[in-house]
Amino acid sequence: MKPLTESDIRASFVNCSKGEVKRLPTPKNLDDRPWDDLDFLGWSDPSFPGRCYIVFPRDDELVGVALKYETGGTRKAQMCSICLTTHASGGVALMSARKSGESGRKGNTVGIYMCADLDCSLYTRRKKTPALGRQYREDFDPQGRIDKLCDNLEAFVARVRI
Repeated sequence: MKPLTESDIRASFVNCSKGEVKRLPTPKNLDDRPWDDLDFLGWSDPSFPGRCYIVFPRDDELVGVALKYETGGTRKAQMCSICLTTHASGGVALMSARKSGESGRKGNTVGIYMCADLDCSLYTRRKKTPALGRQYREDFDPQGRIDKLCDNLEAFVARVRI
């Protein structure tokens, strides 16, 4: 992924009002991100537990999505639907996103189980290991795993934009 600026990030959101976009916190450490190992940028809102954001490069555009999740998590292991990594209790959260457009203004949302730390790209590349230490084993090479992650995220983002 190519490095992003605060302007890039703010211009990308599809499920927020202009006022919400102006108020949302952007990551402070953009220069320190491992951009070559990221398929999307994800960060949590430090002032609002249970709120996070992702920005995904899709078809020559950036798509930003605001997400919410319940803090605390479940006590059982769960698998992320994006990177297929299994985490111990609380490592995966059901993320919900308000849909874009009129549907979102009516309160419609979509959800997906996702790594609570939003480090799916690093798990996919085996640069980070979950506390539970298990990852779904497929016969994919590293690029195949990356492609699968992007396909899964692409499908979720498409559901937000419908």
